[in-house]
Amino acid sequence: MPRLADHILGMPGSGVRHILEQALRLDDVIILAVGEPGEMAPPAVRAAAAQAWQDGLIRYAPNGGIPDLRRAIVDKLAAVNDVRVDVEQVWVTVGATQALHQAMAMALAPGDEVLVPDPGYTTFTMNAHMLSAVPVPYVLSPAHGFQPDLAQLEALVTDRTRLLIINSPSNPLGSTFEPDTIRALLDFAARHDLWVLSDECYEAFTYGIPHVSPASLDEDDRVFSVFSTSKTYAMTGARVGWLVTPKGFRDTMLRVQESAVSCVDMPAQHAALAAISGPQDAVRTAAAHYRENLDAATRVLEERGLRYLTPTGAFYLWIDVSHATDGDVASWAERFLHEHRVAVAPGSAFGRTGEGWIRVCCAARPDHLLEGLSRLPAPASVLAQAGG
Repeated sequence: MPRLADHILGMPGSGVRHILEQALRLDDVIILAVGEPGEMAPPAVRAAAAQAWQDGLIRYAPNGGIPDLRRAIVDKLAAVNDVRVDVEQVWVTVGATQALHQAMAMALAPGDEVLVPDPGYTTFTMNAHMLSAVPVPYVLSPAHGFQPDLAQLEALVTDRTRLLIINSPSNPLGSTFEPDTIRALLDFAARHDLWVLSDECYEAFTYGIPHVSPASLDEDDRVFSVFSTSKTYAMTGARVGWLVTPKGFRDTMLRVQESAVSCVDMPAQHAALAAISGPQDAVRTAAAHYRENLDAATRVLEERGLRYLTPTGAFYLWIDVSHATDGDVASWAERFLHEHRVAVAPGSAFGRTGEGWIRVCCAARPDHLLEGLSRLPAPASVLAQAGG
């Protein structure tokens, strides 16, 4: 039979999904591997989608999204993100996933290079392979506080570098970038004439520090921004996100959107409109709930002597289990799942720097979360103290 394209055959899979698929085939498993919010979308949001179906709003929508939703996003960007754009810069997409892919497809030609955070969201690297581009990891290491090292970034730039990806708050790390760090990254991009792609899907969940949108600091109109209703409003299955482009992309986006999806389904867009323009009490409640879960979870980790990154955003914990993994955290995560019935995401699924670490989603039920963490192996020094 004919052969598939080499760049598709060489595309890496998702180590997170690999664990999740195994977990779903087992009984009595605590699933902490996937970023599924534990909250439920508010009744008004669900009712808006149901009413759209009842009203027969199931025709084609405009490529960029229904006008009311696009205007609501423009207003939200100004009020919440300090980002001022016009409606033609906002494009409603099938979740953040399509928005990320679409921005990368416009910025990257085959053989071009994209600087991706490592550890970083798996789709960044998968998209690059799917586009015949080259993902170049920039390391976010414990030694550097899991923050970008500008000197390292400078050393990675070549004449094929076209795009820098920023993800704050970070999936998988639960870390955030300070305004000065974002300014430094934008200055770096300007020096090398790079596009910037900012993934801000966890913007609603920061702890002790405000979220900063890179586009609010952008003076060169080089930032593509990606947002989503999935995490903020617990609408992961509704698949509504949006891409905010620099000025002047209307004609290009009409063609690109039409070729990719034509449009996002209208009932889901009406749900997103209700979510964005309605009361935000549920978002604040979710943020408080996730913060409580994170605080309770870190207490368990401290009691067990496990090292972790103190989270400042999102709803994940990045936990060091290298004392137990023998240099292969992916294989250890599979054994841990089958032996202890807890599914966690191996850090190596997010890049080479993640070896020895795991990502745990703290949006789960508190009792499940704490029970799952209690099954993690403590370091030998802690076990020796407990025994002695």
